[in-house]
Amino acid sequence: MYQDSGSTLHSNPLKNPLNNPHSNPHSNPHSNPVNHLSGRLAGRDIPESLHGIISRRDTWLGYGNRACDPAIDTTQGKHQHSDGAANNDIHYHQRIPTGFGALDARLCEQGWPLGTCIEVLSDASGMGAMGLFLPAMEELSQQERWQAFIAPPYTPYAPLLSARGVDTQKVLLVHPREREELLWSTEQALRSGTCSVVFSWLGNGEYRYAELRRLQLAAARGNTLAVLFRSQEAAHQHAPAALRLQMSAYRQVHILKQRSGLQGIDVYLPPEDDVPHQPQLWELPKDAVPPASRAAS
Repeated sequence: MYQDSGSTLHSNPLKNPLNNPHSNPHSNPHSNPVNHLSGRLAGRDIPESLHGIISRRDTWLGYGNRACDPAIDTTQGKHQHSDGAANNDIHYHQRIPTGFGALDARLCEQGWPLGTCIEVLSDASGMGAMGLFLPAMEELSQQERWQAFIAPPYTPYAPLLSARGVDTQKVLLVHPREREELLWSTEQALRSGTCSVVFSWLGNGEYRYAELRRLQLAAARGNTLAVLFRSQEAAHQHAPAALRLQMSAYRQVHILKQRSGLQGIDVYLPPEDDVPHQPQLWELPKDAVPPASRAAS
């Protein structure tokens, strides 16, 4: 999945096209739910302490017109879900199949939810866990949008991506210099609407809930698959992500958290779901799999 620094992929240092406010085809300045509710709130005696909360757009996240929500066409049909109220535990998102039937069956969205953050916790910088998203990357390559890799520990290996049907001409590499740039570039990529998928490697750093919440809100603005790779130590920290997964065993995904769905369960990914005669990428924990078994896979 990765190669040395001599990559043929596109590498743009935090600039075009993420900063172009006119590049988001889904932006709609007239769909502000605060404006929509202003008439309903007029004339009511609202405590002054609530004015700041009511005026925030993210307070009303999910209170919108379904007709304004962008649709995604996939090779397996359209998957359109309306969002619930911001304070509701039931949120429905557009989704894209994971490519693994066993995993789809256990996810409440029956696939990867779009417009929300997915956290993947692993011991190897998320390298092997990238195999989970190769089928989705192939499908999203049909869109005329970037697939952003932000702060990847290694340069993605272009021949492997091409072998799995991923258009490497649409892969964008972003290399932040420091923690603040990492958070900023991730937020901008999610918010811009110019990316069909954003992979961001947050690493072993500690992040405040408010910082992760900003990324969650940015993801909700766009029709984007948003994946944050973090270390296993983050499992004990609170996070606003709608879906949190752990790769802790060979071919096994642990659903640590999912909104309105089963939690604390293990899902085994059978070899039958693999693409025949194509590279497979799975997390190999230290000393968890004997060498003979690794060679056989």
